[in-house]
Amino acid sequence: MSIYKIEKENMEKIAPLFAGWEESLIWSCLEGCMGEAWADNENHPVSARILLADFCFFAGRPNQKLVAEEIRNQVRKFVIMVPPMDETGESWAREIEKAYGGSCRRVERYAIKKEPGIFDREHLRRIVESLPKGYGVKLIDEEIFEQTRKSPWSVDFTSQFADYEDYRRRGLGAAVLFHGELVSGASSYTVYREGIEIEIGTREDFRRKGLASVCGARLILECMERGLYPSWDAQNMWSVKLAEKLGYHFDRAYPAYEIYQLDNC
Repeated sequence: MSIYKIEKENMEKIAPLFAGWEESLIWSCLEGCMGEAWADNENHPVSARILLADFCFFAGRPNQKLVAEEIRNQVRKFVIMVPPMDETGESWAREIEKAYGGSCRRVERYAIKKEPGIFDREHLRRIVESLPKGYGVKLIDEEIFEQTRKSPWSVDFTSQFADYEDYRRRGLGAAVLFHGELVSGASSYTVYREGIEIEIGTREDFRRKGLASVCGARLILECMERGLYPSWDAQNMWSVKLAEKLGYHFDRAYPAYEIYQLDNC
C-alpha cells in the first residue's frame, strides 16, 4: 500500500476526514496557505496526514505508512504528532508508539477556545501600557525579523516564512525591545485565511517581567484592527494562564506525541 501527496488543488478530497477539528494549522493546510498533506488514496482517501511546521495531524482510518513514511524527509529532527480526538485516536496513538518506540514521548497539550469577539480592547491596552520603563514595543519589521532568525528561542516567530517579504505580506507580530535588542515577541507561527496561530516567548534572562503579556496584547489588538483571529494553542499551563490573562478561555487537554531524533528512528 502506498501513500500519496495531496496537491493544494485537491485538498477537498481529505477535508471531510478532518471535519470537526478546531485547529488552525489544519485549516491552513486545507486552505492551501501552508503545509503539506498525504493520504492512502488520491481520489477516495480514508486516511490522511497533515504536516505543518513541527506539527503532524492524522485523521480517518489508522494507517502505519502515514505515521512513518516520508516524515524524515519533511521535518527537522523533532515533530509533534497529534492523534484525532474521536474513536480512532488511541489506535493512531498505538501506531505512533509502534513506529517510534523510545524516540517518542506522550504529553498533554492544552486547547484554547476559539471565540471571535471576546477580547476587551481596553483591558489589552492597559496590558500594553504596563510595559516597564526602558522597554519599547512595536510590530515586527525587517530589522526585528532578521533578529528572530539569529537565536533558537525566537526563530519560530518567523521560521515558516521564506523571507521578510513573505512575512510582511502574510505574517504579523509584535516585539518588545531593550536597547534595540529583541527580548520578547508574539508572532504568527502559521497563517490561515481568517487569522494566525500565535507563537509567543521571551528570552530566558528577561522572563517574569510581563513582557510576553505586552507582546500578546499588542498582537491581539493588531489582529482585531485587521479583522484576523489570533488563535492560541498551549504547550503548558504557563501558556494557558497567559492566554487567560489576555482574555481567552481554556477548552480541554489533549494527548500528543513529541518525536525526537527522527534520523535515528
